[in-house]
Amino acid sequence: MVRTVGEIINFVEKLAPRELAEPWDNVGLQVGSRDWPVKSVWVALDPLPQVVAAACQAEVDLLITHHPLIFKPLTSVDCTTPTGDIIHSALRHHLAIFSAHTNLDSVAGGVNDSLARRIGLRNLAVLHQGEQEGMSQDGQGQLAVQGLGRTGDLSRETTLASLADEVKKCLDLKSVAIAGDPALAVRRVALCSGSGASLLGDFFASAAQVYISGDLRYHDARDVEAAGRGLIDIGHFSSEHLIVDVLAGKLTDMLHRNNDDVSIEACRLEADPFITI
Repeated sequence: MVRTVGEIINFVEKLAPRELAEPWDNVGLQVGSRDWPVKSVWVALDPLPQVVAAACQAEVDLLITHHPLIFKPLTSVDCTTPTGDIIHSALRHHLAIFSAHTNLDSVAGGVNDSLARRIGLRNLAVLHQGEQEGMSQDGQGQLAVQGLGRTGDLSRETTLASLADEVKKCLDLKSVAIAGDPALAVRRVALCSGSGASLLGDFFASAAQVYISGDLRYHDARDVEAAGRGLIDIGHFSSEHLIVDVLAGKLTDMLHRNNDDVSIEACRLEADPFITI
């Protein structure tokens, strides 16, 4: 059965309803037409030039990304700019581009839950409850709370240094940055995928001893030190890229249940732009 872009989008939005997106976000169809036919789908974190070029060469019909291609309003489409070239290439090759961003962060089973489960946290709760979030059913039909960030318990008490080492192993990282006393006793953890500095107030209001996120700043570290707590900065890319395989797997399961002959692949071309030397 041939599906359309719009029909695949409907499947994605069952997993991550667009009404969960933050008001400042730009989720949904970025380039293309909902009426275009789809036989091949790629899932990626970013609509990078090399990802789009490879998708066009492979005759992919739909590229689903976490980060939007168009975040701020465009005043022009100049094909000599990276964004303009991506739009031009996508349209020329009938490649639709779609984004599920903060809605995929907030939803039960989305980016934050996936990160928390990878680290091994239990008894998960939402760190920041926004107005647009609420209760939903997860994949097993159980009610789950939605919102940005998560808090959860470790299986046993450990130290900040030991937790940082364990997080490195769980996420296959070469390094992480920590702030706070390495010997700090830790049992409850807060986290936020992507850039988590805006939820530091929620972390301080929680019972968590450590906050795990990306793009954390110098003064954030100083504030956490002063509060006698800890930070682990795992980087923006590493905190979110794990959703690529998760989303590709969920979409594959949904389409197979409907006996759809649509190929879903996780893009293997992405890497963290920051290199530790």
